[in-house]
Amino acid sequence: MQLIALTGGIAAGKSTVGRRLAELGALRIDADQLARDAVAPGSPGLAQVVARFGDGLLAADGSLNRAALGERVFANPDELAALNAIVHPEVRRLADEAIQAAIRIAPDAVVVYEIPLLVESGAKPGEAGLDWDTVVVADAPVETRVARMVELRGMTEADARSRIANQASDEDRRAIADVLIDTSGTEQETLEQVDALWRRIAPASSAP
Repeated sequence: MQLIALTGGIAAGKSTVGRRLAELGALRIDADQLARDAVAPGSPGLAQVVARFGDGLLAADGSLNRAALGERVFANPDELAALNAIVHPEVRRLADEAIQAAIRIAPDAVVVYEIPLLVESGAKPGEAGLDWDTVVVADAPVETRVARMVELRGMTEADARSRIANQASDEDRRAIADVLIDTSGTEQETLEQVDALWRRIAPASSAP
């Protein structure tokens, strides 16, 4: 098995890269989905979040009001750090379970773990089964990402810049990259780079 870490800043095009790798034959694990699972109703993670932030952040159905929580923590670095200290270990545990399951299903698979906060979470090789063969970073300039967040996600420019400021710097992500995918151009240009990467990492029988 090959384990690929796919990361990048918010609105940097990670999902486009991840979807393409899945189309080409990779097994894709999405850390964003794991983060939702980590605070699902009845989960230990949600219990810890409520204990730290209060049950006022629960919706009527008992689920976490993620929008309200986001508004609270992204404006306060200490609150964000407290949330990450709860969620990141749970996500690592769930990721390890997913990776081990993938190994059992397809021992020779290429597994792509899409983890936006790779740098922030401190997930290092060898920890919780996360021994990366390749770290891929989706990379786009800050101004391009701000424009995407405003145009595609309906965020204000101030909110977009605040979200970016609360993540690791582009320099920190590039420092851990084995492969950079420049997503600042057209989608087709991005896909061509992903296809070239796949030809390098895929089993010979599955390379396009």
